Amino acid sequence: MKTLYFDCSSGISGNMVLGALTEIIGDEQYLIQELKKLNTDGYKIEISKKVKNGITGTYINVIVDGKDEYGHEHHIHEHEEHHNGSEQHHHHEHRNLAGVNKIIEESSLNEKVKDLAKRIFLRVAKAESKVHNKSLEEVHFHEVGAIDSIVDIVGTAILIDKINPDKIISSIVNDGYGFIECAHGTMSVPVPATSEIFANSNVKFRQIDVDTELVTPTGAAIIAELAEEFVNLPAMTTEKIGWGTGSKDLKIPNVLKVYYGDMQESNENFVVMETNVDDCSGEILGYTSEKLFKNGALDVFYTPIFMKKNRPAYKLTVACRKEDTFKLQNIIFRETTTIGIRYRFESRTELGREFEEIDTKYGKLKVKKVTNNGETYIYPEYESMKELAEKNNIPLKELYKLNELKID
Repeated sequence: MKTLYFDCSSGISGNMVLGALTEIIGDEQYLIQELKKLNTDGYKIEISKKVKNGITGTYINVIVDGKDEYGHEHHIHEHEEHHNGSEQHHHHEHRNLAGVNKIIEESSLNEKVKDLAKRIFLRVAKAESKVHNKSLEEVHFHEVGAIDSIVDIVGTAILIDKINPDKIISSIVNDGYGFIECAHGTMSVPVPATSEIFANSNVKFRQIDVDTELVTPTGAAIIAELAEEFVNLPAMTTEKIGWGTGSKDLKIPNVLKVYYGDMQESNENFVVMETNVDDCSGEILGYTSEKLFKNGALDVFYTPIFMKKNRPAYKLTVACRKEDTFKLQNIIFRETTTIGIRYRFESRTELGREFEEIDTKYGKLKVKKVTNNGETYIYPEYESMKELAEKNNIPLKELYKLNELKID
């Protein structure tokens, strides 16, 4: 499956994401052209190459009303700080989340881009709401900061949509430590908004020995929304690597590295559970089987076995998806007399399938169309066959001879 892997060992910010993803698609003009669909002016984008500790990457700088924001986007709130350590106060109209969403909605971008951008913005707004003890409606985005952040966030959504990966994963996200100066005074790193975004997501992060901020709230919101899990780089065949640089010069390379390539699909979401039962009636076991199937089990079967003291018994085997394991275990414990369940992860190869209804001389029949290596097979659904056999008063075996079930 096509996979994007974000290496956030040097943190993450909006412009670093734009730089890395622009290198992945290999077309600097694509982002600039697509952003025109926002119908928002007052900014321009400069794309250049920067070298950080010997590593060359793409630096995307958003210049708003002629003011260089130094590539840092943590100025979402009307009083937020600029992360070069200087305070700047601009007196422009303010926008709340609804205003930002309106800009996105009224653009001519596609719906997937709009939806992703709004979800990322919502994460930032919720964090600011908590930090400043205001409702989402009351949280305002400074006009300059909002344009800067719209470019970062919508630009990310545009590039992700263009790349269209099947899966996005990330390393553990590294942030620095210490304090930074901002419009509110001195703040500890991670800054409050970034901390709140992390707290309301599944992001795994840590502090490393770099005395400054490495993760901006926009960067935190982007990776929190995009990444499914936070793990070491898995086995994958890499097709491209994108390098996006930040503006700071640090003792580590201030670079976001993003891998794009093929990752072998994991079968670790397929679970097999087993338990041995020697003191449970057949009625109860049959009822349990029905209940397991109704609640998502992919397969349920019993195997006759002999247990201690030569007792005849049954081994219950249940195959299911990983996310259904807890629910199905509870059914087994509740409905049977077992007090322990074994489970293991197994690999499984599945054939592509479609469910269809075909016309026969006896009536409509539900079938499963299965494909394998370019060949197609049709398998009738038992309940549908049974219904037709009873309705037409014919043997079930006659239905299996139907020409409609054969493919030339």
